[in-house]
Amino acid sequence: MDLDDIIAIDVHTHVWASVGTPSGPTSETSAMARYFGTDARPATVPEMARYYRERRIACVAFTVDARTETGRLPAVTNDEIAEQAGENSDIVIPFASVDPRAGRVAVTEARRLVEHYHVKGFKFHPNSQAFYPNDRAYYPLYEVLEQAGVPALFHSGQTGVGAGVPGGGGVRLKYSNPMFLDDVAVDFPDLPIVLAHPSFPWQDEALSVAVHKPNVYIDLSGWSPKYFPANLIHYANTLIKDKVLFGSDFPVITPDRWLADFEKIDIKPEVRPLILKDNAARLLGLSEK
Repeated sequence: MDLDDIIAIDVHTHVWASVGTPSGPTSETSAMARYFGTDARPATVPEMARYYRERRIACVAFTVDARTETGRLPAVTNDEIAEQAGENSDIVIPFASVDPRAGRVAVTEARRLVEHYHVKGFKFHPNSQAFYPNDRAYYPLYEVLEQAGVPALFHSGQTGVGAGVPGGGGVRLKYSNPMFLDDVAVDFPDLPIVLAHPSFPWQDEALSVAVHKPNVYIDLSGWSPKYFPANLIHYANTLIKDKVLFGSDFPVITPDRWLADFEKIDIKPEVRPLILKDNAARLLGLSEK
């Protein structure tokens, strides 16, 4: 990957389709699109690579494995994402997802993905996977990630998954309070932790953890920047300017929309390149600065 040739790194994109299966919207992705007011459609890794390459933006790509809670397998496997990312390594950075509630199976799978595919991080979605991140039952999994030196990216705050459907589709919001990650940051001080999204209704908690714990970052995905709360913008400009990351939440929010709205908010000129590329490049081991 030529960092000089890309203008940004999007640390939060979803792969919703497999190259081996005809893609189309599911009931869940359709509900997500309605929630975000978009016409988001599932995309394969090669499709995402073409899209992002045209924009000179690198992207972190992942799925979410919540099979224990939902009884369904992800639409695309970690192996496929890693293999397709390898074929598009100029623009795609592979993350993986394992179901924490799978126990030893998840630990073994995480180790395999790190050792065989050299995935660059792991995505967790406590709401969809229905787990408290600070439950010590999942600490063996975090040990694998910490030893590998790869980030753990956790959804935080309200989610579009299940939004607007009866009973929220069974999705419970309680699991994604960012304060649960404070315990993980204490017990795994060498594990980079990313709190994904402006963490409504727990934005102050997220900022507190990020300020207090050196290994905790915040990504700005899932919201148009024009809706960012004032306290998030203030801290992004000051105390955590080196730990805030650009993320879109593609395909429900496109980088085009996100970047256009980002131009209009009050972020200091010297902080913009940190958020858009430099912080992520350092976190992901693509750059030392």
